[in-house]
Amino acid sequence: MTNHLTAILEQEDGGYMSLCPEVDVASQGATIEEARNNLREALELFFESASEDELQERLHGEVFATSVEVAVG
Repeated sequence: MTNHLTAILEQEDGGYMSLCPEVDVASQGATIEEARNNLREALELFFESASEDELQERLHGEVFATSVEVAVG
């Protein structure tokens, strides 16, 4: 079984941080591709080892990504 989850990648300190907000799992990598692959691996390990209670506690429902306009200054 496969699921589609959200992956947020952000450039940080010469590399990239990756985050899956549905389960609060994060990883990193030197490139976007590496950060995404490392997040996938971290998620697979999480789902293999998490108890049913932890899954229910950490698994958020739908995640919506959007942008907001903010006045600065």
